[in-house]
Amino acid sequence: MNLLVTMLFAACLPVLAHPLGQRLGRHAGWVLSAGLAGLAVLVTTTWLGTRAPIAGVWPWLPQLDVAFRLRMDGLSLVFCLVVLVIGALVMAYAVSYLPAGRHGSFYALLAFFAAAMIGLVLADDLVLMWVMWEFTTICSFLLIQQTGPKGKAPALRTLLVTGGGGLCLLGAVALTVTATGTTHLSAALTSPVWRDQPGTSTAVAVLVALAAFTKGAQFPFHGWLPDAMVASTPVSAYLHAAAMVKAAMYLLLRFSTALHAVPLWNMLLVGVGLLTMVMGAVYALQRHDLKELLAYSTISQLGMLVATIGVGTGYAMVAALTHVIAHAIFKSSLFMSVGLIDHETTTRDIRRLSGLRRHMPWSSLALVLGAASMAGLPPLLGFVSKEAVFKGFTEAPFGDATTLVVCVVAVAGAMCTMAYSGRMLRPLFGPDMEEPPHEAPVAMIAPVLVGAVAGVLLGLTGPVLQPLVDTGARGVLADSPAADLTLWHGLNAALVMSLTAIGLGAALIVARERVDRLVVGRTLGVGNSVAGVEGFRSGSIALGRRVGDLTRSDNPYRALLAPLLVLVLGVGGVVLLTGVPGLPPAGHPFDWLLLAVVVGGVAFTLGARSRVALVTIVGIVGFAMALLFFVLGAPDVAVTQLLVEILTVVVMVLLLVRMPDGFHPTGALRSGVAVAVALAAGVAGTLIALFVMTPRSGDALGDAFLARAYELTAGTNVVNTILVDFRALDTYGEMVALGTAAVAFVVALRSRGLLPLRPSPLVVSRDNPAHDPHENTTAIRVLDRVVAPLLIGLSLWFFLRGHYETGGGFIGALVAGAAVVLVFLASGSDWITRLHIDYLRVIGVGIVVATVTGLVNLVWAGSFLTPMTTKVAGVTLSTGLVFDIGVYLTVLGLVLGSISELGLDTPEPTPLRRPGRLTTREERDR
Repeated sequence: MNLLVTMLFAACLPVLAHPLGQRLGRHAGWVLSAGLAGLAVLVTTTWLGTRAPIAGVWPWLPQLDVAFRLRMDGLSLVFCLVVLVIGALVMAYAVSYLPAGRHGSFYALLAFFAAAMIGLVLADDLVLMWVMWEFTTICSFLLIQQTGPKGKAPALRTLLVTGGGGLCLLGAVALTVTATGTTHLSAALTSPVWRDQPGTSTAVAVLVALAAFTKGAQFPFHGWLPDAMVASTPVSAYLHAAAMVKAAMYLLLRFSTALHAVPLWNMLLVGVGLLTMVMGAVYALQRHDLKELLAYSTISQLGMLVATIGVGTGYAMVAALTHVIAHAIFKSSLFMSVGLIDHETTTRDIRRLSGLRRHMPWSSLALVLGAASMAGLPPLLGFVSKEAVFKGFTEAPFGDATTLVVCVVAVAGAMCTMAYSGRMLRPLFGPDMEEPPHEAPVAMIAPVLVGAVAGVLLGLTGPVLQPLVDTGARGVLADSPAADLTLWHGLNAALVMSLTAIGLGAALIVARERVDRLVVGRTLGVGNSVAGVEGFRSGSIALGRRVGDLTRSDNPYRALLAPLLVLVLGVGGVVLLTGVPGLPPAGHPFDWLLLAVVVGGVAFTLGARSRVALVTIVGIVGFAMALLFFVLGAPDVAVTQLLVEILTVVVMVLLLVRMPDGFHPTGALRSGVAVAVALAAGVAGTLIALFVMTPRSGDALGDAFLARAYELTAGTNVVNTILVDFRALDTYGEMVALGTAAVAFVVALRSRGLLPLRPSPLVVSRDNPAHDPHENTTAIRVLDRVVAPLLIGLSLWFFLRGHYETGGGFIGALVAGAAVVLVFLASGSDWITRLHIDYLRVIGVGIVVATVTGLVNLVWAGSFLTPMTTKVAGVTLSTGLVFDIGVYLTVLGLVLGSISELGLDTPEPTPLRRPGRLTTREERDR
């Protein structure tokens, strides 16, 4: 089986889930359940057909040695089946649990989480593994937040903790890639680096452990898991009990191949795991809410798993995998059983629940079987897995004293597990409630009973799981011994530990009232993890505000110009100290003439007393700069500068009606400081320009562009090929920035009270021709009829020739924008702004076109930057042309937006259509 097909199948489920959820409502869960179950069957049969690791690799970022590598060995198979089988049961359970209505987003997120988990456990590339890890984090955040306002804060706290773990994992990935020289996970984990570089091994061990502790809810990061219980029961059963937290166990097991012999790794995992096991168990004994009790029991069970993995021996890996399977089965069924009780009684408080076994017999049976397996009672699978864990502890290579301490703590944790498992069953006994509940629907109970009964059957037939566990353990350590999953191994240390834990736990159940008085309501000295996370979040925000206050200002000079001036002055100072090795030639006299026009324009701006004069002078300076670019041999830059100046002047004039006529008065001191800063910046900028323009020999990059542009892109205009081929990804980023700026521009102009239109100070008599805008624009209207179509044609001409001559999508869009401006100026009114041109959609289409083009190049050519060419009627066409269409639409949309928003006669646009042909002045006035 092609593993890529498996991933594509898993990825199709969330794509189909949303429309199915919208159309079929909650019944879409049946389809998704069947899909996950079918995928589980496919994966299993494929493995049985080969019984060997299956691998596949597809290029992704070949320059960085990052590939879409997938590999399914025994370890991946175990976790794949956990994700798929439990996912199928939860999807089927959700059908009856969810209320009637549309649940497209819920099912899509749940299915996307399943796909991300499959990608995580199959990933054989470090970067791909990290990406999938983060996808699971995002899914958890969104699913918790779906519960409404009460889920917002827990979702943020969960994201903060697990996201921090993701950063730790990213650091581990970076260190691993740097040390081993590859992103190939299997090759990296078997590298001799782990043996030869103990410092690197220790650093990676700490980072991986921290990543797993956050997602696996280990002390001191445990608080997010009970906090996340605001999510619905299907989410809690799948993500926070059976699958997402198992991602942490998978990460620890996978990296144990390389780190199982690192001392700090063993100490961290065993120490933190045992502490979390006991702490979570005691916390569970304090809870009255069944779901919260299960959350802390999950923390405790995960702690036991972490400690088992930390032992580092082959049999410890066998025990850990056995308990991973057992825990996924009994914990998912327990969460769903609690959901049944909550669904029928509307409460989870064990103090208010009583006598459920008489009115909800099947739900009670599921709860009993799940709790018994969690407590480790024979003949359930939980007993088998607990025995294996205890055996792993007794064989720990830590020395007799340390091993004895580990075993004692493990028995204490198991004893508390027995006690809180009994605490869960209290609602089944006692007198009937005032309003006895009804049994849950059969369709809702069936998935729960499947999981609960599976724990019994697999406990009785433990050897059935042995081949799966053996292959999984050998995927971690090749020399792992065979598992022995039978119920009876004779009288040994593991059995004695198990019987001791059961007996002491039973004693705690009998003395439950004393236990409640001892532990309920106490903090137990470990603090409130949720409060700690919330304090960190609020403290970080407060610190950020304090740091921001140092530079925050409404003054544009301080906010925008100061950093730029510091940069220019700093670089200019460096150039001044180091000197300019060789100045460029003096230049042509015409160059100096244009430079004099620029300098003169700048000087005149200092004396301008009105905004109109300032706009005029700045326009002249811009046109002079365009000519200077042209004579210096940069026609593309010159044409772009000319068109930008035209449009900028128009936009600035439109802004004038929203601004005062004159300037705010300034004192002599402020003016002097401004002049001094301006002169310093000018000198620094000149030095930088001289340094940049200094002749250099052997500009390798420029020579490479000139020599290979046509060979690689079939284009002779190197400037355009750089924009749409060599650096297409940069250009794409600039397009997204333009789209974002357009949205911000619209929000700013439509905000109440910001830049309002002010009444015109001019009072023109009706006898004055300037009073009638129609007559006042006669000349430009005549010009518009001829020039506007020519500009549109010129725009297309510039666009089509851009790959070979001066032009391209950016210049073509600016020419089309000039045509729009001409039509607007010739209209005599703001009707063009009322056409309701959806310029944001135009920008969006442009970005989508560029995105699709880049992705097509990525899939077919292997890189976002690699163009594909073909010949049509003897003319070579490139995907760069299609990418340039995106540039064209984005820039044109921005121009349309500027005219549409700034050209209004009234502050708030009204939905009007373009008027028809007007024949009289009265009709035009109307």
